[in-house]
Amino acid sequence: MKAKAMGKGAIKVINGVVNIAMLTMMLLMSAFAGYALWDSKQLYKAADKTTYTIFKPSPTDEGKSFKELQALNPEIFAWLSVYGTNIDYPVAHCEDNMKYVNTNAEGLYSLSGTIFLDCDNSEDFGDFNSILYGHHMDKQVMFGQIGEFADAEMFDTHRYGNLYSDGQDHGIAFFAFVHTDAYDGAIFTANVGETLRQEYLDDLLEKAVHTRDIGITTDDHIILLSTCSAITTNGRDILVGRIVTETYEDTFINDEDNDNKVLMSVDRRVGHLWPVKLGAPALLLVLVLLLIRKKRTR
Repeated sequence: MKAKAMGKGAIKVINGVVNIAMLTMMLLMSAFAGYALWDSKQLYKAADKTTYTIFKPSPTDEGKSFKELQALNPEIFAWLSVYGTNIDYPVAHCEDNMKYVNTNAEGLYSLSGTIFLDCDNSEDFGDFNSILYGHHMDKQVMFGQIGEFADAEMFDTHRYGNLYSDGQDHGIAFFAFVHTDAYDGAIFTANVGETLRQEYLDDLLEKAVHTRDIGITTDDHIILLSTCSAITTNGRDILVGRIVTETYEDTFINDEDNDNKVLMSVDRRVGHLWPVKLGAPALLLVLVLLLIRKKRTR
């Protein structure tokens, strides 16, 4: 009898330890899921265009705010806006195409990175083709909306943008949306030489999902806005435009519906969000196991 009592006592102790361990695991998972949600929110907040609104060049302040941003980070040299979207960001340039993958416009570490010009391009956008890169992120931040131009209506109704560089505004007239892969060296060659420009342009238009005839020639200066694609592995979505000296009116500036558009982009970078998706089912499973164990030990 004494041995039996001792056995029951040992079982109770073991069950207590197991219950505490499971409860501890549940609390840790809850804390981890909560942190993941907070971290995700901070990431998107840092990438939102409103973070940099105060620095945007404006005729009223003669670019003083933009100069303040340049004082924080001298590698910021331009500002890109795509009318009717949330793409409204400063642009960086340096000798390394990897730096601004995880560095923000103020020069600080950030997973959202910064829109940046290919290191082989000139900052005056005088090259035949200039390439800008940005992360494909959810919640319509950074270049998360580039993929939306695969939709014919989106492409047809969002035709213009603006590029501020060297103290002046320049218009952008978009004429193609291209889907290709990250290893397409023909497309991702910046500053194409004069003898190869027609070949480059022909290849670009051949790979385009949508095009618009605006009379592009090899004498023009074109700009490619490139980001990861949500539809293919190693895919790239590219919005292509012509840079011109005249500017275009932003007809979306008072369009309240723009803020309510359906999110079409998919964030393929923020892999650490899996705890949020798995956290709730896992916690539920732990609770069920605890209840079963408690019932069995009665």
